[in-house]
Order: sequence, then C-alpha cells, then structure tokens
Amino acid sequence: MDEPTTTRTPGRERLLAAASRLFYREGINGVGVDRILEEAGVTRATMYRHFAGKEALVAAYLESEDATLRGYFADAEAEGGTPTELLGRVIDTIAIDITSYHTRGCPFINAAAEFPDADSPVRRIVTAHRTWFRQALAELARAAGLPDPDAAAASLVLLRDAALVGGYLDGVEVTAPAFVATARQVAGLDV
Repeated sequence: MDEPTTTRTPGRERLLAAASRLFYREGINGVGVDRILEEAGVTRATMYRHFAGKEALVAAYLESEDATLRGYFADAEAEGGTPTELLGRVIDTIAIDITSYHTRGCPFINAAAEFPDADSPVRRIVTAHRTWFRQALAELARAAGLPDPDAAAASLVLLRDAALVGGYLDGVEVTAPAFVATARQVAGLDV
C-alpha cells in the first residue's frame, strides 16, 4: 500500500472539512469513519490515500485548528502598531473567536479529554499548540513591557481556556465580555 499523501485535493479537503465539523460538534470518539466518509461524500479509498487512519485525520484536524489560531496572530500583527496595540488586538480576536467560531469549547482541550495518554500523537499536537500559544503571548507581553510576561501569558492562556469552556456552558454573551475585561487587565490595557 502506498504512503498517504498530503496533497490537497477536493476529496481530501471535503474529508478534512467534514471530519473537523463532526469532531468539533460531536466529539472525536463519538464519530465513526463511515459517518465522516458519508458526510464528505468520499470513498474509504480516498480517505486512506490521504490519511493512514482516523488518528491521522484527527491530527490533521488539530493541525488545521492550530493554523487558524496562528493565523489570528499573523493577521493582528499584519495590521502593525505597537506591541501593546497588538496585544489588545489579539485579545479582541480571541473574543471574536469565542463568540463566532469556537462556540463548543476549545478543540485542543476537547481532544485532550478524549486522548488521555500524554504520549499519544494527538496529545503531542495539543501540547505543541499550547506551548506555542503560551510562548507567543509571552513574547508579545515582553515586547509590550509587561513586568512579568511569562505570568501574563499563563494568565491569558488560562483566561482563554475558561472563556472557551464558559462560553459553551454559560453562553458567550456572559463569558466574552468577562474575558475581554479580565484579559485587558492582565495585559495592563485600559478596560
């Protein structure tokens, strides 16, 4: 059997899009491969041409989520301005994400809950994402002149985690404004 390919084809993109929707909406372990294939309108052969199995599809889903969040940082940075202004834009973008895109919690926390083995490929992706996220916030906090950038970054990660879970459980209309106000305080920005 040939090695799976990462070449972007319409079938691969439909498969990844369907898997991403279903994994996020219904949970990874709650969705079988047959359901993903049906929703994507592709054959099992198409799936195995692109992914070695369901776990590889889960990895691609999480890598796509990671790319989306990195894109938020890149978009905020592309607007220019001071590090303090950039930090404010990142906070605002996270709030928009909580209210419009990630309305069922954090895809990385959700995946970690379903893959308890810290050495699994899925958990390694989760860990890599969270490490990047914390480091990116710490670098930004350092550039903005915050007195303890690592503590600020840890607090902002914690606040985002709480806002994503709280938005799903309590409603984004409650959690998003609380996230913004508290995150702006942590970042030393005007509230």
